[in-house]
Amino acid sequence: MRDVWVIGAGVVGVTTAWYLAEAGWRVTLLDRTGAVGQGTSQRNGGQLSYRYVSPLADAGVPLKAVQWLLQPDGPLRFRPQAELAQWRWVARFLRRCHGRANLEMTRRLARLGEYSRNCLAMLMRDHDLPPFDWQESGKLVVYRTRATFERAARSADNQGRRVLDASECLAAEPALATLAEQLQGGLLTADEAVADCHAFCCGLYERLQQHPRYAGLVAARALRFEQDAAGTLALVSDHGRHGADAFVLAAGIGSRALARSAGLDLPLYPLKGYSLDMPIGPQHVPPRASITDFERKVLYARIGHRLRVAAMVDLVGEDDSIDPHRIGGLRRVAQRDLPHAGDYERAEPWAGLRPATPDGAPIVGPTALPGLWLNLGHGALGFTFACGTASLLAHLMGHGEAPLPLDGITWPLQ
Repeated sequence: MRDVWVIGAGVVGVTTAWYLAEAGWRVTLLDRTGAVGQGTSQRNGGQLSYRYVSPLADAGVPLKAVQWLLQPDGPLRFRPQAELAQWRWVARFLRRCHGRANLEMTRRLARLGEYSRNCLAMLMRDHDLPPFDWQESGKLVVYRTRATFERAARSADNQGRRVLDASECLAAEPALATLAEQLQGGLLTADEAVADCHAFCCGLYERLQQHPRYAGLVAARALRFEQDAAGTLALVSDHGRHGADAFVLAAGIGSRALARSAGLDLPLYPLKGYSLDMPIGPQHVPPRASITDFERKVLYARIGHRLRVAAMVDLVGEDDSIDPHRIGGLRRVAQRDLPHAGDYERAEPWAGLRPATPDGAPIVGPTALPGLWLNLGHGALGFTFACGTASLLAHLMGHGEAPLPLDGITWPLQ
């Protein structure tokens, strides 16, 4: 039996471990926390947006970014750093900010999204996962600007979305009543879902622990990769040197430094995001579907008996601390726009780092170094794509081929 170590126990790492165990590998997980779902998987937005997968890089984004930076509670903050990786990532991102590149990548990600949706459905059907508040509640994207709404509406037929005018948005979602004078319309995708990503990680890990090919979770900090004189790869952690037939890097932004030790320069940068998580009482009017405020770049998702509000992209390096000014801005925006959606007085703040590539695509597959594989760079779509990329990687590592085209998501990036 072949041995594989999966480095990182977030949603991507746990799903990778599961699919590899199912494919016949003996799997060991390694995570510095000694637990699953402790990083960005803990409090992400909770949306499973299989159709709404357009990458951030698009025509017009550079100009919008300047406008956002001037807004006190705007969705973007940029802190210039004396770090070459930041400037290289930004330069690559700007080169992707044109409509043709965005359209091409959106098509690829939509294909991956549909595959991932099917993978999760089969996983839920066949393995009786513990509850993780999964609900196919739909996704409503609302618009405040007429021109932006009309442009989005023209593409709705090709993406399985229903166009709603302002009155239909309010009828579908009474939680939007405060925005009645500002709404121009919205796009509703009825079959999108929400779920608790951390609960999913814990539930799948519970099943993984029962798997005959699961070897355990090592609580250690991965330090570097080394090769011996014969070219055999090994992982060095603060607990020693570990050998295996294969290693999978799925450690979020921590994958950058590990990859460098193996001679790989991954185009990853941490996009810092924030969320509020609050209880919903009988007096509250939470949204029925998950709602994305397109202009404000804020999403609202009811996950079980709690409301998750998530937003913001901060390019500030590997700083995952909660900035009181940013979380305060998110609270002000949410409480002003959906004041009755949840108990803001008891809202729990959170911040996390989403490891993103410049073009928004994950990186899945082999490297030039024998025995080293990648499953990383999912950005804000880690939960959405986790089952899909894990399944693809298991196919590649087992059979050398995947069940759908991998153009644009393999290393090196095209």
